[in-house]
Amino acid sequence: MKRNKIALMTIVLGLGCTSAYAQDAAEDKGFWSALGTMDSSELMLLLMIMVMLGVLVMLLLLMIYLMSFIVTLLKQENPALANQPSWWESFKERFVFGKLKPVEEEDEIMLSHNYDGIRELDNFMPPWLTYLFYGSTIFAIFYLINYSAIGWGKTPEEEYQAQLKAEEIAAEKRKALALASIDESNVELDQSEFVLTAGADIYQNNCVACHAADGGGGVGPNFTDEYWLHGGSIKDVFKTVKYGIPDKGMIPWQDQLSPEEIMQVSNFILSMRGTTPANPKEPQGELYVPESDDGSDAADDSAMVKADTTMVGT
Repeated sequence: MKRNKIALMTIVLGLGCTSAYAQDAAEDKGFWSALGTMDSSELMLLLMIMVMLGVLVMLLLLMIYLMSFIVTLLKQENPALANQPSWWESFKERFVFGKLKPVEEEDEIMLSHNYDGIRELDNFMPPWLTYLFYGSTIFAIFYLINYSAIGWGKTPEEEYQAQLKAEEIAAEKRKALALASIDESNVELDQSEFVLTAGADIYQNNCVACHAADGGGGVGPNFTDEYWLHGGSIKDVFKTVKYGIPDKGMIPWQDQLSPEEIMQVSNFILSMRGTTPANPKEPQGELYVPESDDGSDAADDSAMVKADTTMVGT
């Protein structure tokens, strides 16, 4: 009896320890990170809670031991109690195994089936399996009524569609957050049709008066040549549009356009480079040559090619 109780307690404690350590590495790392951010008062409170929990566990174990000790004493004083089964044995008989037939009474449940001398016993279904069968049947009835007649719960298809919609909303929020965080340090060149179409609308509504509809320039510089006053990369153009050049009459657009809109119109401005405007303004600023794919300056490559050609001619 004592061995059974000790084994049961060991299993329960083992399951508790297993569940406590069955966390993934990310959760463990998050716990230790949060623990490192606690101040002294929070750590002291956590330590007190752990000590109290430890004391409660010790009191529970002590109570179980005292109960077992009292039951043992009662059985020694009253022999009639010694012949009665323990609560664990009663529990197993009622809910787990049931009351099995003794070996000498197996003839009563022996079936006529004979398989090479092996006989079959007509044993009853274990109580736990019986309760599971009854519970499954009741659950199935309520499940069928709920999803087929009442319709209170969502079907798997409805749950799937709800999850898809929730993820779509979350993706839109993530996209909006990413677009709102665009600035001159992380903006990228995007010549997709959607971006250029949106940028063209913004350009026609805000930039035509100073730079002409075809980008040839007017009060402002020409966007179609290779010369730029304040840099010709996407980051340079974004910065110029965002903060403006107040000394030269270029207003900052960060209060009127969102970061996404500034990105779109900046990409559209760069898409006008190399086009032929009707009345182009003379080049202004410095020659800008985009970097090549390997990160080297294309201007240096052009200079090397020109030098090689000169040497060949000589």
